[in-house]
Amino acid sequence: MGTTTTLATPRGKRGFSALVALLLAAILAVGVNMLADRLLSRARIDLTENRLYTLSAGTRTVLQGLADPITLRVFYSRRLGAAIPLYGAYAERVRAMLEEYAAVSGGKVRLEFYDPEPFSETEDRAMALGIQGVPVDQSGEQVYFGLAGVNLLDDERTIPFFQPDRERFLEYDLTRLVWELSNPTRPVLGVISSLPLNGDPRAMMMRQPGVGQPFVVMNQLRNFYTVRDIAADAQVIAPDVQVLLVAHAQNLPETMLYAIDQFVMRGGRLIALTDPHSESQASRPSPGQPPASDTSSSLPRLFQAWGIEAPSDKVVLDLRGAWRVRADPRDRVQAVDYVAWYNVPQEGLNRSEIATAELQQVTVASAGTVRAREGAALEFTPLVTSSTRSMLAEAAAVRTEPSPTRLLAAFQPDGQTHVIVARLRGVLSSAFEGPPPVPEGAERPADFPAHRARTEGPANLVVGNDSDILEDRFWVRTQDFFGQQVATPISDNGAFLINLADSMAGGEALVSLRSRGESLRPFALVEDIRRDAEAQFRQTERGLTERLEATERRLRELRQGGGQGGAAANTVITPEQRAEIDAARAEIVRTRGQLRQVQLELRRDIERLETWLRIANIAAVPLLLTVFAIGLGVFRARRRAGARA
Repeated sequence: MGTTTTLATPRGKRGFSALVALLLAAILAVGVNMLADRLLSRARIDLTENRLYTLSAGTRTVLQGLADPITLRVFYSRRLGAAIPLYGAYAERVRAMLEEYAAVSGGKVRLEFYDPEPFSETEDRAMALGIQGVPVDQSGEQVYFGLAGVNLLDDERTIPFFQPDRERFLEYDLTRLVWELSNPTRPVLGVISSLPLNGDPRAMMMRQPGVGQPFVVMNQLRNFYTVRDIAADAQVIAPDVQVLLVAHAQNLPETMLYAIDQFVMRGGRLIALTDPHSESQASRPSPGQPPASDTSSSLPRLFQAWGIEAPSDKVVLDLRGAWRVRADPRDRVQAVDYVAWYNVPQEGLNRSEIATAELQQVTVASAGTVRAREGAALEFTPLVTSSTRSMLAEAAAVRTEPSPTRLLAAFQPDGQTHVIVARLRGVLSSAFEGPPPVPEGAERPADFPAHRARTEGPANLVVGNDSDILEDRFWVRTQDFFGQQVATPISDNGAFLINLADSMAGGEALVSLRSRGESLRPFALVEDIRRDAEAQFRQTERGLTERLEATERRLRELRQGGGQGGAAANTVITPEQRAEIDAARAEIVRTRGQLRQVQLELRRDIERLETWLRIANIAAVPLLLTVFAIGLGVFRARRRAGARA
């Protein structure tokens, strides 16, 4: 008995000690979780490939610079996520990012989440705020997934509906909305151009339809900006101008070039559109004047100092997307591809840039090329690029009585792509050592700013060597609709320019934003396996289907008596034909059975693959942990055994 008692007591103590240790470990785990939740609630590690849940520096700058609170109201119908899981997953992504916005802003961004049920006050509120309702099934019940933001002045900005297709630009859309609410006044867009972008009163007096009217793109810009014409003899660009558009500005005086230079040196955003040949100017002669002989424009002094090249003596010809135009009446052909005018499709638009990612095509005409000078310390990002079926040609070939037929006959693609529009970013030096002398009879303004030799930070420019992107006839069709002019876009030139201005008007924060990856990532390897398996079975299926169709066709011929003898032959079927009909029917039954088996095997293979993937996803981690624990236990047991020995 004594021996038994002596052996049991230590075991009992060890069991009790183990129980107490387990209880203490549980208490410690709960305590650590509570402490971490209190002190480390914002700590996280983003292990996604494109850092989807990490806010960019530009977004943090906007959020941390908020002076007044902004309220963001999210209207999301849970029924949408239940019916379409894709939207449910995307809603979680939107919610997680908004919570990150609220945390980084230090409480300046306030979040409210609503589930607008049918015929509820919440649904009425969502509709009043401009949130778009969409039917989820044939019942017609509307579901919602949008956001409405408001500031202290009751200014509102809305994202009517979050589309998963635009997930790459979720951060940009949200940051732009917050930025606009924190800067409710309209940005000022300055315009310098030799073209009548804002209309020509002298031409309007001629009372010709469409002559002298503002360019359509300028009317669209006025919906978002305060557009201000800047005279060519101005010596200073006003400090409230946030974006400056210089479009085919010819023969600018030194004082204006200096004003543009210093605007960029002070951190202003510049969109410069030069042109080796302006089709717009060539087709719009001044009233009472002969057609212009000089239709090119360039900014060589500024571009050379900034490390940019935009030659005015070469044009980019491209066979891809070339417009079909009427040929010379002396030629036999009626229409020909005019390789100087062409549509640049999605393949030639930068899909990772905000301004071009969602455009379908941009149309250019007699465009030139843009490139960074060798050795220039510039970040050069192409936006619009020609295809490899393009070449550089002398601009003189398109300036005076161009012949589409001759251009096409001499066309020899060089196999290279040529950049037509690019975004440039970097620290720039001034093209001037100081202010140039003022013209005779003029005086320098009293508030003339001091000269700046360099930009304080990276400058942001967009340079395009084609101003005809703005020309109406290349991207829009205007029709009269009961006395009103209705413009219907045929290309995305207008959206392209507005996107450029939007991204640059938002300052450094929005300009620095780029597209991000998508959270819904496909299993590429699995998709390849599925496609290979399906292709293999589809080939077998196609062969069986063709055999089935041939047999059915033969059966119809046999029933009609071999297709000979007319109606009389249909009434008499010989024993040989009867046997062949029976054989054809048996072949049809057998072929259909094989076809069903092939389709069944295809479905089984895909289901088997999905099953193994589920098993791997669910069981892999626990299995690895179990193996690791067993291995650790064996290792420790062997180490203890070795210590005892």
